[in-house]
Amino acid sequence: MLAIRAGRLFDGVSAATVERPVVIVEGARIIAVLAGGEPPAQAELVDLGDATLLPGLVDSHVHLVFDASPDPVGALAGADDEAVLAMMRTAAERALSAGITTVRDLGDRGYLAVRLREETARTGGPEILAAGPPITTGQGHCWFLGGAAATGADGVREAVRERAERGVDVIKLMATGGELTPGSASHLAQFEVDELRAAVDEARRHGLPTTAHAHGAGGIADAVAAGVDMIEHGTFMTVDGAEADAAIVRDIADAGIPIGATIAQKPRPGVTPPPRILKALPLIVAVFQQLRAAGIPLVCSSDAGIGPLKPIDSLPYGPAMMAKHLGMAPAEALRSVTSTAAQACRVGGRKGRVAPGYDADLLAVAGDPLADLAALTAVSAVFRGGVRVR
Repeated sequence: MLAIRAGRLFDGVSAATVERPVVIVEGARIIAVLAGGEPPAQAELVDLGDATLLPGLVDSHVHLVFDASPDPVGALAGADDEAVLAMMRTAAERALSAGITTVRDLGDRGYLAVRLREETARTGGPEILAAGPPITTGQGHCWFLGGAAATGADGVREAVRERAERGVDVIKLMATGGELTPGSASHLAQFEVDELRAAVDEARRHGLPTTAHAHGAGGIADAVAAGVDMIEHGTFMTVDGAEADAAIVRDIADAGIPIGATIAQKPRPGVTPPPRILKALPLIVAVFQQLRAAGIPLVCSSDAGIGPLKPIDSLPYGPAMMAKHLGMAPAEALRSVTSTAAQACRVGGRKGRVAPGYDADLLAVAGDPLADLAALTAVSAVFRGGVRVR
């Protein structure tokens, strides 16, 4: 039994902190949360001083196979599986050290994230939720990851079955093109709505959730009509900018579909997004403001690996960006990387909160992130499954 004492606690849900909390851990689970008082005599006490304790962070959108270099696609193409797996292993360790205790990998090569998931379950590391290669079209977005040439309802169903047989945790669908893939366009849809609907239906037959990469309005509308469980990006990008469609926004809100806002990035002096994205950013921010105003759950995620501003430890910088650009209160911004993110990833019954029965995945930071969200990057301690790893 372990007793972890801190100056204050954000439990993943409440706007107010618990002062002088003591979190009691037995094995890998939290069994009690005390507001002050003394821990059980038989418990080993870890006193973190004035630090704030909060749930381990959940990044709902990463790519462990990408190295966050200026050319992640080229770097991946030039490396064999063992070299890529070694890089992924290092990235997972770095994520955990930053307090990101759960990562959802939404696109690997050759099911390497599934392989790493099995390895880290034995040896330690963040919990990995793996999609395997994303389902896309021939030469469609991220075809080079090996999930290409799924055409027609039958072909898409077969692609879902293959991933289910390989043991994935989630099905990733490329509903539109993307910026990393020459020849594809973010604003254009890649699948017919019947194909997406077939994928969702087949995934549910196997007990798997679906999430759709979707930038343009057409692809977003098709994903909603198909009944996906989540939408990644949701930027409503156009040929030369971004503009939300009010009717589609209402449909998303009515369906209760969360959107993964891949907004988190780690600042690097002198490094800026690509010119096209930089130009569109104010318009994308306006889109996210409209999505939030409609009551759509926004999950802060990183899309880690796709470029120099997106290393694997980017997520802790995201809540401050959500507050600055979208007007989120600190508690709402923190929920977007803890309890809200865990719910969207279908692990909300055991992740994203500090409460009895939940996994003892905990992050301690210097200062109070409810007063200053930048404190989220000042890591004091990390616990994964009740074991202190930093």
